[in-house]
This record gives sequence, C-alpha cells and structure tokens, in this order.
Amino acid sequence: MVYAPGTTTLVCQHCGFVKQIPQSAEEIQEQPFEKFVCEGDVAERVLRGIEGERRCTGCGAVVMMNSSTVTDECPFCGTHLVNPITTPRPIIEPKAVLPFGITDMQARAQFKAWVKSRWFAPNKFKYAAELGRIAGLYVPFWTYDAMTWSFYTGQRGEHYYVTVGSGKNRRQERRTSWTPVSGNVNHFFNDVLVCASRSVPSELVRQLEPWGLNALQPFREDYLSGFRTERYQVGLADGYATARTIMDSEIEELVRRHIGGDEQRITEIRTQVDGVTFKHVLMPLWMSAYRLREKTYRVVINARTGEVSGERPWSYVKITLAVIAALAVVIPIVYAIVTRK
Repeated sequence: MVYAPGTTTLVCQHCGFVKQIPQSAEEIQEQPFEKFVCEGDVAERVLRGIEGERRCTGCGAVVMMNSSTVTDECPFCGTHLVNPITTPRPIIEPKAVLPFGITDMQARAQFKAWVKSRWFAPNKFKYAAELGRIAGLYVPFWTYDAMTWSFYTGQRGEHYYVTVGSGKNRRQERRTSWTPVSGNVNHFFNDVLVCASRSVPSELVRQLEPWGLNALQPFREDYLSGFRTERYQVGLADGYATARTIMDSEIEELVRRHIGGDEQRITEIRTQVDGVTFKHVLMPLWMSAYRLREKTYRVVINARTGEVSGERPWSYVKITLAVIAALAVVIPIVYAIVTRK
C-alpha cells in the first residue's frame, strides 16, 4: 500500500483497497539541541518500512527505500545506480512530516509548463518534459527554535538639507547628522528551516519557499510508503551553524529597525542565544534530472504548492538570432532619427 498524495489514506495499487492513516492531535515535539550535541542523548533508529539504502556514485546522495520501491536511476542527478542496496543505518528519528499534497500527474503538468516557459532553451530541452522521469521523495530538513537577546551599539543618521551655491548654481544638498545609539532587541525564532541535503542545490530549495509548516503532521512511516526518503547529509551541528547565519541576518535587520532614522551604522552586536531546540522533519519534493550535452540539470517541485525551480540550458544560437533580430529593428530606427536631424 502506498500513500495517496493530498489525502490521509494508504491505497493498494493492485485492488484499490483504501486504509485510513490514524490521525493524532499530539503536538510535534522539539528536542533540546545542547543535550544532543554535548551528550549525544537522542535516540537513533531505522525507520519502519525502510529495508535498504543506496548511495549514488554521481552526487553522493543516500536514498532510503522500502521493499516496494525499485529504482535504477538516482532521483537527484539521473546517474545509473550501480552500488548494491545495503542495510539501512539508524538516523535521528523525524518528529514531523509534510505529506505530499499534489500527485505525480499534477507535478508533470507543472514541469511541462515550466519547461515551455523557458525562453532561449535548446529544442532538445523542450522534450525533457515528455520523458516522464519524475520521482517523488522526502528530503530531510532541520528546524531550530531559539530565544535571543542582542545588545548593540551604533549610530542613527537623520537626513537634513542645506542650501549651497549662489545664483544659477544655488541648490539643495542632503547632509546626514549622526547620533550615537545603543540598545537591546529580543526575539524568539520559531522553525528556522535548514535543508539537510547536499544533493539538491540550496538556491533551488530556497526558491520553493514557503512550505506551509502549519500543515506539518506528527511523523508516521505510513506517509513514506511508496516514496523514497533521503538520509540527511548535513549534520545537526552544521545545520545549526547555517541557522545562526539566518538568525544573525534577521537580528541585524531588527537592530536597524530599532535604531530607526534614515540611515543606520552598526558598530557591534552581541547576541546571547538560549533554549535552542530542534527537530528533524521531512519535506516532499517531485524531482526530475535529465542530461543534455553531457551535463546534468535538475528540476525540483514543491509537492505541496506546485512551485517549480530548476536548472536550465541556454541555446546560444537562439540568443544570437534574437540579438540580430533586435538590431535589425533598432538600427533602421536610429538611422532614420539621425538622418532626420
């Protein structure tokens, strides 16, 4: 039985029998970050239904699979998988899962529309949408919560105008008056999201936001049935380092708003972080990887919203012809204007 996207049911692919996935009103639990990092006190286990995993020799992705999932191609890069299926290793158990919301047919329609909208792509690229090579998988993410207290020093700039010059050269010039400032800003960060995969380019993942984390469900292996799941490659501590850069950027923006004025100069920000918690969550993606001119291109689709982001090739022949066509229109117009003058 496999999970039917957009529902709370498992469906048998042979006879159509439908089974309801038990729903729970329990809260999705956070785990203490420092306790895990300092003491390693977080249980790891092999997920129920995961009977093997395979590492791709092309991109290094480790895909965990159940017995009903068979694949000869890596969903991330399209490389033919030659490594044998090995016994899955324990992982930090996911605390939440964002179930698939759109089907593979809906994802293919989004993929086709995206391909057709890519101007100046080679003709062969247009056929990529017809290949049907689209895979559904869950990609690992970390989320971090934290309370921060930040002390800052800096300067607030206020604009004012003075009259300078005389006669025809008389004009207004803008000046800035700077005042020393200091203060504190406090902020609670909730669910700072960090992708724990190295197989999907981070810029592609960012373009898929927002995910709608309010739809997260307490983790049940039933939601993974029929789909592949990637093992996280970014560790918990490394993920937190990325989360801190996200937090620091937002704290700087909060400080600038707190300083106020027309301009701000920040001399120093000292931040204390407390009560850091985390959880391992799984996000749904539809993916397609295709090769053109010996290069692999990836397209990822948010399996909740249908948002598409991807890598694409360029046809320099089409670009050159477009430039020539544009010049053929512009040059006569410029010539006519110059001649008339």
